Amino acid sequence: MTSAERLTRSLRRAGVADVRPWTGVVLPGRRHLLVSDDHVYDAVLIADLARARDLVLTTEDGQPVAAAVDAEKAEAVAATLTQGAALPEGVCAVAPAALSSAYNNALRKREAPYLLALTPDTLPDVERRMFAGSYKGVTDLVTKHVWPAPALRVTRWCAGRGITPNTVTWLSLLLVLLAMAAFWQGWFLSGLVAAWGMTFLDTVDGKLARVTLTATKLGNVFDHGIDLIHPPFWYWAWIVGLGTAGLPLADAGPVLAVVAGGYVLQRLQEGLFIALFKLEIHIWRPFDSWFRLITARRNPNLLLLSAGALAGRPDLGMLAVAVWTVASLLVHMAQIVQALAARRKGPLQSWLAR
Repeated sequence: MTSAERLTRSLRRAGVADVRPWTGVVLPGRRHLLVSDDHVYDAVLIADLARARDLVLTTEDGQPVAAAVDAEKAEAVAATLTQGAALPEGVCAVAPAALSSAYNNALRKREAPYLLALTPDTLPDVERRMFAGSYKGVTDLVTKHVWPAPALRVTRWCAGRGITPNTVTWLSLLLVLLAMAAFWQGWFLSGLVAAWGMTFLDTVDGKLARVTLTATKLGNVFDHGIDLIHPPFWYWAWIVGLGTAGLPLADAGPVLAVVAGGYVLQRLQEGLFIALFKLEIHIWRPFDSWFRLITARRNPNLLLLSAGALAGRPDLGMLAVAVWTVASLLVHMAQIVQALAARRKGPLQSWLAR
């Protein structure tokens, strides 16, 4: 999209209802946001600018690019942005780091907000920085270390063709069902291809929504609903498929109870941590963020299942998932107990926010 279109979306998502090109017309009694469209702004900068007053946003080298001022100062500040005129009295200049916090709770990371000059030469770097800004900081090891490079290419491809995030999510749902059907029949390798394809698209849809500013509450519920519900059904189908493939588990029922019930308990532990401490369990301390890389969630468990299937022992892969699920539950229980003790000294705070 053009820079002007992107700015319009950003401003409207920040609650600015009246967005128009600047023509020099001042609307009395109304606060004015003046934003240069030759730069690309992190969404948090636009959101914070929309709440600001008597402020000019500059690049790190001091170039003024945007402002939030009352009507009587709008014309003078516009001259500052377009002609380099002096700031009017009572208006202060701030850099991005002074306007917005580097801590992003929604994406679980600490990262300086970006403000990038947009030219044909800088476009590739701008794209990469925007994509990196859309990525969660605390997640599993596959999403964090394997998917970023291919996901950037596929996200760019989808954006260029107008493919919506919800379309990608629908395709990921289809792959969820195909993987489950394959596992049920004992076609483990074929099912794993579909399963890993789904996890990749699960990365793409969220990034596509953020970089194109098309995220919606309904799309977020749709995406996270699929993520939340499907893993136990994959484990169930895998255990059934073991019998079909001639490798039945001697204790199939108890193993299913451990992997499926353990998954549910782990998600309940995460919810309990938020309810008790107003903080996600995975962002409290550096160890907690590190353990999120490998905890018994879908992608780390798929690695264990994949190793078992490639070795010709999908039954051992499932047993490994059961053991790792129990271990992860014990770690999360220890985290909750430690947090209860730490809370006696005051409210818990994420290490990323310090």
